[in-house]
Amino acid sequence: MMKSQIFAFLIVSTVVLPCSLCARISSSSSYASFSSFNVVDYGAHGNSQIDDSKAFLKAWKSVCDASENAATLVIPKGKTFMLQPISFQGPCKPTKINIKLEGNVIAPKKLDGWKWSSDDNEKDAWITFSNIRGLVINGGGKFDGQGASWWGCKKCNRPTALRFHGCGNLDLNSLNHINSPRSHISINQCNHSKISNLRISAPKESPNTDGIDISASSNILITASTITTGDDCIAINGGSSFINVSSIHCGPGHGISIGSLGKNGAYETAQEIRVQNCNFSRTTNGARIKTWKGGSGYAKNIIFDNIIMDAVDIPVIIDQQYKTDDIKVKNVKDDKAVKVSDVTFLKVRGTSTSEDPVQLNCDAIGCTNINLEGIDITSTNGEKTRASCKNVQGICSSCIPNVPCLSTQNNLTINKFL
Repeated sequence: MMKSQIFAFLIVSTVVLPCSLCARISSSSSYASFSSFNVVDYGAHGNSQIDDSKAFLKAWKSVCDASENAATLVIPKGKTFMLQPISFQGPCKPTKINIKLEGNVIAPKKLDGWKWSSDDNEKDAWITFSNIRGLVINGGGKFDGQGASWWGCKKCNRPTALRFHGCGNLDLNSLNHINSPRSHISINQCNHSKISNLRISAPKESPNTDGIDISASSNILITASTITTGDDCIAINGGSSFINVSSIHCGPGHGISIGSLGKNGAYETAQEIRVQNCNFSRTTNGARIKTWKGGSGYAKNIIFDNIIMDAVDIPVIIDQQYKTDDIKVKNVKDDKAVKVSDVTFLKVRGTSTSEDPVQLNCDAIGCTNINLEGIDITSTNGEKTRASCKNVQGICSSCIPNVPCLSTQNNLTINKFL
């Protein structure tokens, strides 16, 4: 073939490439092949005004149906995409799906601008991911729930911003998340998951804007994140086990909580939980366990280790009678409660705005094997601190303030580490 004919053939070949490749870039290696899908190529505008939900769902279908082992959904940098309540459903064909959030994703700004589809019967989440295995979301971008218009609405069923349900091997990292209408991230039935390097923030006055809520999940690692919200930085709820939390900066907010457990008489459990190397700054609570009177189940094998408190109202608290003034629990029998046992507070130190920084308030059934060692909490105003306790059995070794209802013993041995 002559050189001129070869050149002409190359030009024609380039022109007739299938247009589907405009939205899909494929590559392969000796380990796995993957495909990348950019939401802009599916019609997303990214101008913060036009609803880009349909374009995102079209791109998601391509990702979920990809034949390769891995697929990536790209949300590009330099653009802001407005989404109405939306659900990304699995299961999907690839064993790993990466959502590369490099730009911003925002909710409608005004409450009356939210549009729920007929399938959104519960209307309890802005963005839902369900039944997706191997889901990774990263990229340094931002989710903005634009929750300010919701916070003043007392009768509204305010939605969680991001809800993950049934997403095994979930990996969330290097993300920013602000101003959810309610909880920022909900993790439910997502086993063997990792959450790291997140920045979650909302004003301290914003109601119930928890950072991360975990329920019915096991083998979860949360690490190296900053959470400043209007409620719990992290709440570990019923059905949770083997949860490790480390290197979290929490505050403002309500601290890191196990529970609440046993609401409305429910049977709930939480066990094998370790919170370590965390800092709390100007939170209402620090290391907390809370259970409802009238509930059942247990919270056990829990360790708070190496915790620094800075002007925290109540740094150490067990409340087995959470919200006893609630009308639904006033008439509950005193002998029914979630059992709290085998809990260790180890090396918790810093300052408190309260003269009563250690509060162990247990119900008639009591809390057992509650062990404190190396507690050193002083008052921010120089006043002498004290501890209050009720129906608690355990050991206090080197505790300031002293916990009078616990026996004193040196060289405390921790029964169980995770």
